[in-house]
Amino acid sequence: MNADLLAKAKSLGFSDRQIAHLTGTTEDAVRATRKQLGLVPSYRLVDTCAAEFEAFTPYYYSSYDRGDDEVKGNTAKKVMILGGGPNRIGQGIEFDYCCVHAAFALKEDGFETLMVNSNPETVSTDYDTSDKLFFEPLTLEDVLHIYEREKCWGAIAQFGGQTPLNLALGLQKNGVNIIGTTPQSIEIAEDRKLFAAMLNRLEIPQPPNGLAVNAEEALEASRRLGYPVLVRPSFVLGGRAMQIVYSDAELSHYMKFAVEASPERPVLVDKFLEDATEVDVDCISDVGHFDDPSKGTIVIGGMLEHIEFAGVHSGDAAMVMPPHTLSKEIIEVIRRYTHAMARELRVVGLMNVQYAVKGDTVYVLEVNPRASRTVPFVSKAIGRPLAKLAAKVMAGKTLKELGFTEELWTKYWAVKESVFPFNRFPGQDIVLSPEMRSTGEVMGLDADLGIAYAKAQMAAGSPLPLSGTVFLSLADSHKKDAASVAKQFADLGFELVATNGTAAMLEQAGLKVRRTLKVLEGRPNIVDLIKNKEIQLVVNTPSGAAPREDEIRIRSTAVMTGTPIMTTVSGARAAAFGIAALKRAGYTVTTVQEYH
Repeated sequence: MNADLLAKAKSLGFSDRQIAHLTGTTEDAVRATRKQLGLVPSYRLVDTCAAEFEAFTPYYYSSYDRGDDEVKGNTAKKVMILGGGPNRIGQGIEFDYCCVHAAFALKEDGFETLMVNSNPETVSTDYDTSDKLFFEPLTLEDVLHIYEREKCWGAIAQFGGQTPLNLALGLQKNGVNIIGTTPQSIEIAEDRKLFAAMLNRLEIPQPPNGLAVNAEEALEASRRLGYPVLVRPSFVLGGRAMQIVYSDAELSHYMKFAVEASPERPVLVDKFLEDATEVDVDCISDVGHFDDPSKGTIVIGGMLEHIEFAGVHSGDAAMVMPPHTLSKEIIEVIRRYTHAMARELRVVGLMNVQYAVKGDTVYVLEVNPRASRTVPFVSKAIGRPLAKLAAKVMAGKTLKELGFTEELWTKYWAVKESVFPFNRFPGQDIVLSPEMRSTGEVMGLDADLGIAYAKAQMAAGSPLPLSGTVFLSLADSHKKDAASVAKQFADLGFELVATNGTAAMLEQAGLKVRRTLKVLEGRPNIVDLIKNKEIQLVVNTPSGAAPREDEIRIRSTAVMTGTPIMTTVSGARAAAFGIAALKRAGYTVTTVQEYH
């Protein structure tokens, strides 16, 4: 490698990391050589006014082709905000909301804001959101260039999700002032061994778990814990490659095809708590500003109880705020655990905790000392901009100064429902899993929980029917609930339709059922009935990890015809609850402002 070749490689777009890999050296060594040679990128401007008049909102991109640097220098105190990077299904836009609010809040406090993001389809990359916008990839190399070129005072890595969070330690090692919760605290929450040690110290239970760096270790951990287990790679966003596994064969397949395990990136194996209630908590803290961790303020913004049982990704689950089935004692335990962990991690800014409640025990599933995908929902439900407040806390203010020190408990119900892109993918199974698949979310607000749930279903594009026919097909493991769920719909005046197995069970319970054929039993079958709009609601729970082909046909046909479908028992119960509330009282519309 020589100076000319290095300059050529950089102008062709090779990163320091790629060059290091090709030349058998390290990224740091390539960066040092490059800086020694004075080989740094210049930043070019994209003129948003096409040179007709002076542009006050241009944005920038880097180039290694020799030329003038077009970034205007100034002496303002600058904060760089790292966005979420390229979008994909399962990487909610909620993190972008947090980045935008951080830019607005810091502007209000007199900082110059620099947004770094490579995704043109976001609000954070609108040219008037921040003072300066850099369209650059979120890599250590590119972020460091901008930070050094602009002489920033600090950088926010907490608001863009997992992508910038993974850069935090590397940036700090290279002299970047990461404001907010320290990268060391983030590491404790992300590293399974450090996290377990912290929970033991605080006497907070977590589900039994293990770590595996290869298939043998994974099998050994699963046999020790007992199936089912939840397996996932470490350091991922949106629950990517996360799966509930029921047998050795499934686990071997997962380790072979779904992940690349290594000592640096072990696979996490958790005992899966079946039929546990999952709870998401978002809180804001300024504890890290004080030398004494017992000082400072922690405020829980919201507690959201999942409608689906544990095992559905929090980005996909329907949720209720405040919790609707948990006792005061359980809520107090959740509050105590949240405060204890925020103090232990010296959190500055936002923190999200996911709990599973099984019986009288509250387990911690995971802690993220960063913005979470529920922050926008919670902020709108309580009427306080958590991301804005957190950005101001990270830049040095206390919650007392900002006048936000009391937990707000809403006197109405806020129901979150997710919106899915399944109608764009004909034939794709729609069953929810630990891997996130939603592309958005909606909110239903009401003083009556059933009506709030019904409003959320309307907003998500599948309004609940008030009359007609319900088709029920439940997996063997859910058959015990079939009669009680069916009775709820029968009592509401719905006709019941089922295939032979479920029908026989419902008839035994004294319910009147019309029988229909399975897909492979002839015509007209259940899929024909759905296509002909003879079914107004489908309740179909999946039979284990590998669903049968006829189940997938039923579910995808329901999506394509716009027929409301519930794939969990708890979802079906919630639907019946919502229909009963609508039939009883109807609904009215109230603006969010009136609620607040």
